[in-house]
Amino acid sequence: MFYTSRAGLMKLAMPELKKIPFDSLCLAAVCAELQVLIGGKLQRIIQPSWDVVVLGIYAGGEERHLSLCVHPMFGRIHLISSRGRNPADIPHLCRTMRAKLDGARVMSITQVGFDRILKIELGTQEGVFTLIAEIMGKHSNLLLVDPDGKIASAAKWLSPSQSARPIGPTRPYTPPPVDPMPSLWSADGLDDLKGREGASPFLVRWLQAEVEPLDRLRQRVEFEEFQPVLAEGFGAYPVDVRALGYSVREFGSISHALETHYEDALPAYEAEQRKRSLFQQLERVTLARQVAIQSLEEVLDTSRRAAALQLKGELILAYGNGLEEGATKLEAHDYSGEPITISLNPDLDFKQNAERFFHKAKRAKASASDVAEQMQRLSAEMQDVHELLARLEAATDPDEVDRLREAAKARRWLFDQPEASQKKEDRPYEGKKVRELIGPGSERVFFGENSEANDYLTLRIAKPNDIWLHVRGSQSTHVVIQTHNQPDKISREALLFAAQVAVKHSVAKHSSYVEVDYTLKKYVRKPKGSPTGFAVYTHEKTLRIERD
Repeated sequence: MFYTSRAGLMKLAMPELKKIPFDSLCLAAVCAELQVLIGGKLQRIIQPSWDVVVLGIYAGGEERHLSLCVHPMFGRIHLISSRGRNPADIPHLCRTMRAKLDGARVMSITQVGFDRILKIELGTQEGVFTLIAEIMGKHSNLLLVDPDGKIASAAKWLSPSQSARPIGPTRPYTPPPVDPMPSLWSADGLDDLKGREGASPFLVRWLQAEVEPLDRLRQRVEFEEFQPVLAEGFGAYPVDVRALGYSVREFGSISHALETHYEDALPAYEAEQRKRSLFQQLERVTLARQVAIQSLEEVLDTSRRAAALQLKGELILAYGNGLEEGATKLEAHDYSGEPITISLNPDLDFKQNAERFFHKAKRAKASASDVAEQMQRLSAEMQDVHELLARLEAATDPDEVDRLREAAKARRWLFDQPEASQKKEDRPYEGKKVRELIGPGSERVFFGENSEANDYLTLRIAKPNDIWLHVRGSQSTHVVIQTHNQPDKISREALLFAAQVAVKHSVAKHSSYVEVDYTLKKYVRKPKGSPTGFAVYTHEKTLRIERD
């Protein structure tokens, strides 16, 4: 739910109260109001967005603005008080209507049966054009049909693969492919309402509440005897809905009631959509910080064991002369006489194994203070993210959400991405299994989950000056750090984070010592004819990752 007024929230807590739809009865009431436009001259055509067209029609001594919206959730038709503005890039439908309907006169405005389809006939010198608004949820559309019955333009084009009723230029217009329904007016009692033309679930509930008999409702439609009301936070309807539990205000016009409702509902919905998008991005930031903190905790834990690592190195030197070549463990006693088992790398001799532990101990001591400082910084940043999420939870309008988004961007927690939801075929990375993490310093780190994703990441996503990483001499994921053409500004902490990702997604992930190469993407290439996921590179440097 997206209604945010105090009254609206109280009503939303009542499960029996639901959003009031723009159904066939609403359209019948609007159609009745629009009869004043017949004979009027079309003076203005504006298309503020792909799903809304506003007609400026001069009738009865004044210009009236008719809004036709085919949004999948908020499709509706009604008069509005202001016409709005055109976008910089005028959509095809608007351009076509302006070219074809210059000086057109409104000849008729009719509802098709008792369905959610409105036809507006517009007379021009070329003949009669028909503007058809189909308010049918996700299948809603607005079409301009020429005098020959062919489609001149539409809000949405549909190919044969997208719809059983393709919509394209010069195609003959055909009604929506729905099975014929019996008339609502021929229903035999209240139990016979469902499955009839125009019988929305909301209207059926209203009729079953026995507010008025069906014959009286039919009389209202035939004689245009409507009583528009607005239920704050739920919607407008052309008959009184108090019997269903709504508190209402009476209006003299269904258009006025609808406009009043959507003036509040649309910004609230837009705020909710923006909040959802920002929530998702900030949740990824939180997850990335959690992963980074966990990695640092592991390093800090290792640093606390510096003395133990030093001891193991010393014991290997003390007992090493008696080890067999290729030994995987050493059984010894520590300085207090307690038995101890030390794991060895069979590929190294005892001196090299001892040096490995000495090196770990040295690094552990050196990194302890740095790691503690990094953990403190990341923990503080996590707290800041949580505070911003709390503010976002309380946000109630799009502008407030935008301010929070800008605050998150200023902290480098976000990256620019389209706000609109994407179709499956247009989803990020074309469906390839490319994953993203936020590393130390808010750097974006990408990696592929399979060979195909590795190719896509390296060849399509990575920029020439991005940093590319791969486990040296072994199969691993490709990892890319986005640098924004400033690779020198990437911290060693971020490099180590990305290197750990490469190791974790490699065949060497269980090894205690792994080398990871990194270079700029411009030094990486894929030889012609090479297998998927294969790449060669030059100018590399190497990071040494030690894992217990």
